[in-house]
Amino acid sequence: MDTLLILTITTILIVLIFEYTNGFHDAANIIATVIASRAMTPVQAVLLVAFFEFLGPLLGGTAVANTIGKFITLDDIDRVLALTIVLCGLLGAIAWNLITWWHGIPSSSSHALVGGLAGVVVVAAGSSHVVWGFSDLMHGHLNGVAKVIVALILSPLIGFWVGFVLHKTMLALLRGAHPSINRDLRHLQYVTSASLAFSHGANDAQKSMGILTLVLLLGGFIPTFEVPFWVMLACSMTIVLGILSGGWQIVRTLGFSIYKIRPLHALDSQMTAASVIFSSSLFGAPVSTTHVVASSIMGIGASERPKAVRWGKAFEIVTTWLITIPGAALMSITCYLLVRTFI
Repeated sequence: MDTLLILTITTILIVLIFEYTNGFHDAANIIATVIASRAMTPVQAVLLVAFFEFLGPLLGGTAVANTIGKFITLDDIDRVLALTIVLCGLLGAIAWNLITWWHGIPSSSSHALVGGLAGVVVVAAGSSHVVWGFSDLMHGHLNGVAKVIVALILSPLIGFWVGFVLHKTMLALLRGAHPSINRDLRHLQYVTSASLAFSHGANDAQKSMGILTLVLLLGGFIPTFEVPFWVMLACSMTIVLGILSGGWQIVRTLGFSIYKIRPLHALDSQMTAASVIFSSSLFGAPVSTTHVVASSIMGIGASERPKAVRWGKAFEIVTTWLITIPGAALMSITCYLLVRTFI
């Protein structure tokens, strides 16, 4: 078995490991409000989410996969080096996911992936091998890293204000309602949490689909960048395994540490996050479920009782968002330098 084949298989396995860590890292983002509002038990929430998460990558198209798989260009360098670069970028993203998960910090797997890959590509192949897209942005066109960053910046802002407006509207509509309405609000969360799980799968799993397709292209196993069905299926199954493993430390952060969640808050947060994430997927914009869910909770809390929002915890989360890209980049670069030292 030659070096290229071994490296391709290894990198494919690492992509799937990243997808797995993405699943258990982001599981909490989807089920936190359901559990905090007591709409479902943890087991019920995970099983429901896992089913619709599985459908998301299969039915959600490949627009996000195309964006992620094409923001770096390595087709003009040695194949072994190209695959080594991708491998180190993934290892950096995985390391960052594990560190933030261990400390219960809801960081972004999307940020980690972009930071890890972009950082190692700049060091190993040069900045010209990253499709930055900033010059195109000045002319109103979104592509490359610019498209990813714009989506990751705007999505939490949109999540905050959609959550703010939606909750204000729901409070007005339900003014004077009997407390028994909470039972109906809990039941409705079966629908909204399923929608959030589907949208998460349609966006997040596509990121690994894009990288896996890139690996196959660099390894010479496919002629053009087109996502094979087995890649969709593999990423779908892997992210579901991660979801079933769960990330319970982050449940406490999102479900209890930002704002006190009641059934209406949970319902509004799930509707907000599902709509923002799925809309982004249709435009091929990779977003962070962590960002959108957390910002929607902040917006909902701010619309009701701003002083009750734990802004200190929110500031801690935002700080983590800002350091994720450079942090993952540093880890992937370190990994690459170690690999080049011993090979």
